[in-house]
Amino acid sequence: MNIADHAMPELGATEDRSAMIRDHLRDAIVDRRLAPGTKLSEAEVGTLFDVSRTVVRAALQALAFEGLVKTERNRGAFVANPSPDEARQVFDSRRLIEPGIARAAAERITSAQIAAFRERLHDESRLLSERGPSARRAEIHASGDFHLLMASVAGNAILLKFMEELVARSSLVIALYGRSGASSCGHTDHGAILRALEQHDADLASALVLSHIDHIESDLDLRVSEGMPLRDALTL
Repeated sequence: MNIADHAMPELGATEDRSAMIRDHLRDAIVDRRLAPGTKLSEAEVGTLFDVSRTVVRAALQALAFEGLVKTERNRGAFVANPSPDEARQVFDSRRLIEPGIARAAAERITSAQIAAFRERLHDESRLLSERGPSARRAEIHASGDFHLLMASVAGNAILLKFMEELVARSSLVIALYGRSGASSCGHTDHGAILRALEQHDADLASALVLSHIDHIESDLDLRVSEGMPLRDALTL
């Protein structure tokens, strides 16, 4: 047995630890437990998870690829703070991808998958009745899960990966810019989409998804604030 044979299990374990850290950080970012602009120190994250900086760096690089983390030369990694233009691009991307996913899902969906969707909608209904920031974060997460389930039903692993990235970015954008006025509207949209999927109506499911994305984006306040002059800002 050569050195490479010994190294392979260790390499796999390193990748697993890096993926675990990536997932924990992603959840914290999307849930706004880590605010946009927060510095992600490799040393501090490594200490928290009892791993090397190399493992942490791999996790941060994966999140940077997803657009949830930004790295700056000689400064390190920071939680992304998407601009209004970047937010629009996220939803433009979803308009290009999701109608096709809805079509494929409508053609493939099974009774067991329909039951899974209904469970998601039940969770959304419960969260809509709750109040507070934590409920709002959970609601955003549950809404994203609905779209990921649809991508999973569509049966295309590549598109599912794209949607995982887009939903993560969307959740961050919604948490930053959402006025939260379209929550019940979004839940109603999900119900209509599910009915179209259950009827195997690909055209209707595709059209409803496009309308739903429009509803989500219309709830965002993407106006750019120019701020105030220092004198005015400090005048009581």
